[in-house]
Amino acid sequence: MSSSVILVEGESDKAALEAAAGVLGFDLSSTSILVMNGATNVVRLLAETVSRSVRVAGLYDVGEEAHIVRALFEVGLTERLDSTDPERLGFFACDYDLEGELIRALGAAPVLNVIGTQGEDLRRFRSLQQMPEWRGRRVEDQLRRWFGSGSRRKVRYAALLVGAMAAVEVPRPLRQVLEYGLGR
Repeated sequence: MSSSVILVEGESDKAALEAAAGVLGFDLSSTSILVMNGATNVVRLLAETVSRSVRVAGLYDVGEEAHIVRALFEVGLTERLDSTDPERLGFFACDYDLEGELIRALGAAPVLNVIGTQGEDLRRFRSLQQMPEWRGRRVEDQLRRWFGSGSRRKVRYAALLVGAMAAVEVPRPLRQVLEYGLGR
């Protein structure tokens, strides 16, 4: 049985956390990472987890903070609806999302390198860059869009991007949710 649970929005978050634990040398054997399949499911999963009296933490996209704050309140982990509570209670936001954190941590050129090592045909990425709505935008924004546009691309690359990082490059929310979840 797990002594701690880390709630994450999707499969890519889970893959990234598992890879980050490896990069950081953290042992996840007593920790379960549960996929919420979206932040709107947090109340139910949080209630189930809290009722088992295990340490609970979470990773979410900053745009979902209202759901997280409301869920923490509804299950009784906080007495007020306050956006300062999530981190104090072990819930950490990715700004803007997981892909944004990973791209910022590595930089665009190393991300493109990782993509290239996977035999990915970068013509699709180059096509996206030429679309009127993406032309002239930052390559980091284009990469975020590209990761979200392909079949399971987010999941596939989450662990690969984290695996390409040194321990000091692991984004703050990933590091902190692991540290909190593991009781460090």
